[in-house]
Amino acid sequence: MADFHQNGNVATLHNLRSSSADRLTHELTTFAQSRKISLILPSLFSELEGDALPAILNELAEVPYLHRIVIGLDRADGDQYAHALQFFDRLPQNHVVIWNDSPRMRSIHDRLEALGLSPGEPGKGRNVWFCMGYIMACKDSAVMALHDCDILTYDREMLARLVYPVTNPAFPYQLAKGYYPRIGEGKLNGRVSRLLVSPILLALKKVIGDRDYLDYLRSFRYPLSGEFAMRTAPLPDLRIPSDWGLEIGVLSEAWRNLAPQSVCQVEISDAYDHKHQEVSEEDARTGLSRMSIDICKSIFRKLAADGTVFSDEVFRSLRATYYREALDLLESYYNDARMNGLNLDRHAEERIIELFASNIIEAGQIFLDKPSTTPFIPTWNRVHAADPALMSDMLSAVAADAADYRPAES
Repeated sequence: MADFHQNGNVATLHNLRSSSADRLTHELTTFAQSRKISLILPSLFSELEGDALPAILNELAEVPYLHRIVIGLDRADGDQYAHALQFFDRLPQNHVVIWNDSPRMRSIHDRLEALGLSPGEPGKGRNVWFCMGYIMACKDSAVMALHDCDILTYDREMLARLVYPVTNPAFPYQLAKGYYPRIGEGKLNGRVSRLLVSPILLALKKVIGDRDYLDYLRSFRYPLSGEFAMRTAPLPDLRIPSDWGLEIGVLSEAWRNLAPQSVCQVEISDAYDHKHQEVSEEDARTGLSRMSIDICKSIFRKLAADGTVFSDEVFRSLRATYYREALDLLESYYNDARMNGLNLDRHAEERIIELFASNIIEAGQIFLDKPSTTPFIPTWNRVHAADPALMSDMLSAVAADAADYRPAES
């Protein structure tokens, strides 16, 4: 992907293979002396038992410029949390494991519920939100980065390239979104981005007309990547979804809050592979089916907030237009894969397109039936205004959990 094309909407920072990762690391280490960098790792306990996360930690252990690593741990009991503390202790950097299911953290959650500020159901969005709150409560980081814990092709250059645009004080960027080709095991991956997001943005442009927001989203080469970095100043006002719409939600917030010149996308890898979700055709509550509904809802809500009027007729037209656009793009993806010696199952992908087309109607119906639903987790600015002690109490809860479950030194 070594090219120098610019789309005109957001800056694209390429990997032109003309500089080494060591140079970036040296510069970042210099910048980090005055601009501390924190990394968020949202993790399920099951990922500690996989192949990806141990290798990721081995790479992170060699990163000299990280000030803090915040691990958000979901779906863990007490014994599993104790194991996680030992598991992450291989990291030489200052690090903390937030046990989101602990009694103390549930008490924090209950306080938010009582204030009408529920962070929503358990999921990646809520996990990331608590981790962001922890970083803000520490009050010592200028840059925050986030990446997933299931990256099978991870190396530390990914992180260096991701954080560099928002860490270099000479650059204007507040948000950097990572991108890469989704290939692995001889296959062309990235099904939701290829088969849902790209064609639905094209279809929306035909059905509702030109929108700057649609052009903005279409500018990102991989809008669903789980890797992004931000300067911490915008974090207190960031509104993010608690569901699978997190990645689109963050881009939408950047569109709302930041100047176009302060957003960029950066090439962080030549090849990227991670754990693949099941399609889950029979159960819309899980897998790619659930993801597609949440992403569609996120896009519809943002467009509605900008004045677009939706109706049953609009969603029916959108479904038909999407279906045609998706099939046309599938032809291009198939030819691209074939030319590069990659596998692409056209029958399976057409079935996914049919599922996504149905889910567009499902997402539209949910949007129309529940217009009063609050789609975002409250901002941390609002939380602090409602309960000024909560953020410091969360720091104390995390520290107390670690003290209770960390083995005593002999």
